[in-house]
Amino acid sequence: MHFIVSLLPVIVFLLVLLYLDSFKLVRHTLLIICFLWGISGAGIAYIVNTAMMENLMIEGDSYSKYISPWVEETIKMMLLVFLAKKNRMGFIIDGAIYGFAIGAGFAVVENIYYLYEEHATSFLINVVRGFGTAIMHGGTTSVAAMIIMKNIERKKSIWRSSFLALFIAVILHSFFNHFIFPPLIMTVFILCIITLIEVVIFRYNKKVVQNWLELEFDREVKLLMMIKQGKFTQTRSGEYLMLIKDKFSKLVVVDMLAYIDLYLELSIRAKSNLMLHETGLPVNRDNQIRNKLSELNTLQKNIGKTGLLAISPILRLSRKDLWKWSLV
Repeated sequence: MHFIVSLLPVIVFLLVLLYLDSFKLVRHTLLIICFLWGISGAGIAYIVNTAMMENLMIEGDSYSKYISPWVEETIKMMLLVFLAKKNRMGFIIDGAIYGFAIGAGFAVVENIYYLYEEHATSFLINVVRGFGTAIMHGGTTSVAAMIIMKNIERKKSIWRSSFLALFIAVILHSFFNHFIFPPLIMTVFILCIITLIEVVIFRYNKKVVQNWLELEFDREVKLLMMIKQGKFTQTRSGEYLMLIKDKFSKLVVVDMLAYIDLYLELSIRAKSNLMLHETGLPVNRDNQIRNKLSELNTLQKNIGKTGLLAISPILRLSRKDLWKWSLV
């Protein structure tokens, strides 16, 4: 019973988040990697915390309030920053789920360790650790991911966003460790706060994704149809390209047109797959998708950074455009 109460809540919470992800933005392979990172992170944190407590000569209570939150949140966040840099997260909600998975893996190892400690034999302690500490670990990393993704949407620096996210995660972690209120009240408080935050973010994210799909999808379909019908120059995008074409060689302009055509095709496919995921319908995979992505990459190199910058108003390029290729 102690084992179930200590370990099950955080796993159930993670599964509920996955269930609520109606657009199925999360890649299961990456989710497992995040969970495993949390597991390994707990081991790293144990080694670092033990060494620092011995060298700094700080009492355990003070260390858990002011030092260990920095150590543990930093370790947990390392993978989040990497994923953000590599554009593996497209929206706030998939970042939030990946973050919670990291915290869940961390909490599972930490609670298993405490299950074998004498002071963790109390049923009440295991309730606090299972419903409080474990959810806190998942929640702080999840909140950190939300902050990073929100700031990326605002085109803020990833490093500044990450430091802000780390600072807030540490504050939440430290606040929980202070146990200003009795342990059970703190447990209920952290559980309610994390749940409320996740629910609000899920609802907000659903609107954001729907707007992204509806506005961009319609525009891209219409633009691609005009290209296929040979009427691209009759569109505003076509008029814009005609204005800047003299600044580039003819070969680059041809590659620009090919890039726009292929980009729109792949972008529409990615959004279609996302909508199929939401409705629960099977997604038909294109066997030639790797070749098309490779061709897109080749065209991008031929066009160059200046050329891509020139056509970015046509395609409205953003960080999501690198992430969404995982959906095609």
